[in-house]
Amino acid sequence: MTNPSDSDPGFFDRLAAAGSQQASESSLLEIETNELAEQTSSENDAEEITTDNKLGRGRLPPDARRALVELLRSGVVLASAKPLVYELLCRYQPLMEDHLADMYLRMLIDQPAGVVLLLQQQDQEEIGEEEESSALISRRTLSLYDTLLLLVLRKHYQERQTAGEQQVIIDVERIEAQLTPFLPLTTSSRRDRRKLSGAIIKMKERKLLASVRGDDERFEITPVIRYVVNAEFLEQMLAEYQGLVGQLLTDQDEAL
Repeated sequence: MTNPSDSDPGFFDRLAAAGSQQASESSLLEIETNELAEQTSSENDAEEITTDNKLGRGRLPPDARRALVELLRSGVVLASAKPLVYELLCRYQPLMEDHLADMYLRMLIDQPAGVVLLLQQQDQEEIGEEEESSALISRRTLSLYDTLLLLVLRKHYQERQTAGEQQVIIDVERIEAQLTPFLPLTTSSRRDRRKLSGAIIKMKERKLLASVRGDDERFEITPVIRYVVNAEFLEQMLAEYQGLVGQLLTDQDEAL
C-alpha cells in the first residue's frame, strides 16, 4: 500500500495546515461560547435587577434613601438650608412619590421657592377609618397666640412678596407691633418676650421661620408659610379676630 507521503511531498504540510485551521475554529467556537455565556449572565443580572425594582427592593441609592428619611423626619426641606438633600429629592422625585403613595403621603416640590413639602394625600375617600389613624402626619392644634402669630407672619410675608422682595425678613419688634391689636384676646402684654420667644421657636421647628445668621432679633419667613395659610383664609381669619377684639373692647367699656 502506498504511503501518501511518498506520492505527495506536501501532504504533511497540508495536514498541519488543516489541523491548525481546525484548532483555530475550535478556539473561535470557545470564544463565542464564552461571550454568549457572559451575555446570558448579564441579561440574567439585568432581569434580577428589574425584578427587584418591581418588588420594591433597592429602588433608591443610599444617598437618596437618606434624603427621603430626612423629608419623612422633618416634613420640610429647604434648598437654602440643605441643598444636597433638596437636589436628591428633586432628582429621584418619581421613585420617591411612588414610595410615599404607599403611605398615603405625597411630595410637593416648589422649585422657584426651593421648598419640598411632605403632605397627606388629598383624596381621603380611598383611606378607611382604620387606615387614617396610621397616617404619619399628625394634625397639630395651635394655641390662640400661636395662631395669631402665624397670621401676622403670613400677612407680612404676603405684603413684602407683593412689594417684590425675594427674601422676607422680620424682626421681633415688628412682630410685637403687629400682634398688639390682638393682645386683648390672648391676655398677653406687649412686653411678654418670653412667650413670644417660645412661639418663635415653634415656628422655627416647623420651618416657617429661619434664623438670620449673626442676628438673634431677625428672622426669615420661609415660603413654607404659603402652604400653611393661603391668602383667602388669611383675610377671613384676620377679619374674624379683629371683630372679636372689637366686641371684647366694647364689652369691657360697657362693664366699666
